Amino acid sequence: MKTCELFKKKTTLSFEVFPPKSSTPVESIYSTISQLQPLNPDFISVTYGAGGSTNNATIDICSAIKNHHKIESVAHLPCLYQTKERVLEQLEEMKSANIENILALRGDRNPDFEPAGDFHYASDLVSFIKEHSDMNVIGACYPECHPECDSIVDDIKHLKDKVDAGCSQLITQLFFDNSTFYDFREKTAIAGINVPIEAGIMPVTNKKQILRMTTLCHATLPKKFLKIMDKYENDPIAMRDAGIAYAVSQIVDLIANDVDGIHLYTMNNPYIAEKICEAVKSLF
Repeated sequence: MKTCELFKKKTTLSFEVFPPKSSTPVESIYSTISQLQPLNPDFISVTYGAGGSTNNATIDICSAIKNHHKIESVAHLPCLYQTKERVLEQLEEMKSANIENILALRGDRNPDFEPAGDFHYASDLVSFIKEHSDMNVIGACYPECHPECDSIVDDIKHLKDKVDAGCSQLITQLFFDNSTFYDFREKTAIAGINVPIEAGIMPVTNKKQILRMTTLCHATLPKKFLKIMDKYENDPIAMRDAGIAYAVSQIVDLIANDVDGIHLYTMNNPYIAEKICEAVKSLF
């Protein structure tokens, strides 16, 4: 099923997982997925290897999610270091694996690799996929503006290009202040972007980890959130529980304000996903 069809029926709940590191057996992710399955997500997306990497388990994991666990899957596909020939190969691999959904990304720059030069922006990849397949293509978006973009106005213009190229739905980068998302949603509507937008929610369980991630994506940390991290940073259990509670409060508020869907960045931690889903399951 193409995941864009889900939004016609309900508020969606989806998860993101990532392939294990090369030093870890790939089978470890299948245990994670088995624990996520009873939570009944509408789909699970699988991230790609680091910048410049072409050898990864994304398609295999997506195939297992779709064909073994009977959950719709979304394969991440960054393009900056991909040739057109390699993308075509992966489209064929996905088709053979019964995968119908792609999250089309430019991908992060990696100073250790030279871009292939075939794709400069995610919109280039979106157009290419739509030209060569009937895949459902999803785009990423940044409520607080892409770190490399000069302004949110320019960023939304680029986002409109992506949607016009063929994106049927969008998933946001993480954010911790819902008012930021509502402001972004209003701006996208004014720009004529009328596809469903899933809100990306990151449960925080580790202060150092989230500070590193927010530095990379320029997400703002509200004062009340910073107080939570400062108070519980040396108590892992309390930090975990506080992070879960904060994510739940975000989700409750988003659903009350008619969000199209929630995309939970699970960090491959089924326990956290389970606790959040227990708290909000009646809202979906």
